[in-house]
Amino acid sequence: MLWPKLARCLVSRPLTDPPPPVAPEIVAELRARLDEAAQARLGRSLAIRQVDAGSCNACELEINALQNVVHDLERFGLRFVASPRHADILLVTGPLTRNMAEALLRARAATPDPMWVVALGDCAVDGGVFKGSYAVLGGVEAALPVDLVIPGCPPSPTQILEGLVALVEAHG
Repeated sequence: MLWPKLARCLVSRPLTDPPPPVAPEIVAELRARLDEAAQARLGRSLAIRQVDAGSCNACELEINALQNVVHDLERFGLRFVASPRHADILLVTGPLTRNMAEALLRARAATPDPMWVVALGDCAVDGGVFKGSYAVLGGVEAALPVDLVIPGCPPSPTQILEGLVALVEAHG
């Protein structure tokens, strides 16, 4: 019957996995490094414009996890913006498809200098599992020079954050 099952579900614990453990000292170190490098480079927070060039959305799920209470991207001075005109970083996910090549080039043209291009995930690096498809031109580098590669299928939010901190430090 439905009622006993519903009652059991209401009083039982959820069946979700616990959040991944993140050491507080790693978070503190990342915050200090990013704060110092970003202030030296730009004197303000960094704005990120995410461009989906044809992905399967696995990387987008990890990017969305950057904004939850566990990772809280904005405490590091990083934030996502809706327009490339406000961005410092173009974060590109997915293989470069024929349909999205022009849109990616237009997003780059609209982004003011200084700016960086980040290829996020194996697909953005070299086409990933979609490499060789008639609809895929390859990785992001087929259209734009890439400043940072964050490999993985998909990379974890911590790896993404570490990559962004390394990018800011390297060019600071």
